[in-house]
Amino acid sequence: MGRAFEYRKAAKEKRWGQMSRVFPKLSKAITVAAKDGSNDPETNSQLRTAIRNARAQNMPKDNIERAIKRATSGEGAGYNEINYEGKGPHGVLIFVECTTDNTNRTVANVKSYFNKAGGSIVPNGSLEYMFARKAAFQLEKTDKVNIEELEFELIDAGLDEIDENDGIIYIYGDYTNFGTLNEALEKTGLEIKKAGLERIPTNPVEYSEEQLEEIEKLLDKIEEDDDIQNVFTNIA
Repeated sequence: MGRAFEYRKAAKEKRWGQMSRVFPKLSKAITVAAKDGSNDPETNSQLRTAIRNARAQNMPKDNIERAIKRATSGEGAGYNEINYEGKGPHGVLIFVECTTDNTNRTVANVKSYFNKAGGSIVPNGSLEYMFARKAAFQLEKTDKVNIEELEFELIDAGLDEIDENDGIIYIYGDYTNFGTLNEALEKTGLEIKKAGLERIPTNPVEYSEEQLEEIEKLLDKIEEDDDIQNVFTNIA
């Protein structure tokens, strides 16, 4: 797929390989899921998904249990989920999803990251049409998985696309079908490695390796912030 793709993949893996960044975000996602519903993952699919994603990143069981207790004790009551949209170096489009207990702090930080990189925040809604919101799942490809049979099983649940790359099966559907797809996959007995809602660029753009290095510096700074849960770009 070219050097630019390999550079971007390596840079992303480097960022997410730092557990000191990942665990607080995963913990916050678990707390919010438990706050908004039952603290029992058997009856709360959002919590079940958050725990699954945490386990995929090797988050210790004790950390998961503490995150759930924070919700039941009321510590997570002040969390709000907000989004910011912006343009970074070389016109790259960036969609930032946050979970915060201090909106003023978060917006000030996000604006400073963009400003220092020569970019800017744009009004919310400006980039909505540039991204398609999708329910996304990842499964490890094993001998148990027959992709054609799996595709047939998931069509009625809202499957849009299924693909395989480097031993990982990627499954996509409209974001409104997340629940039905999640339930259908759980019934297959296959292990879901990761699940969530993603924003896929409708018109992805190719950037040079030099441009990507500059863009990655901004993405790296944004993702260092514990209030930032997800970052999506229009990078091809």
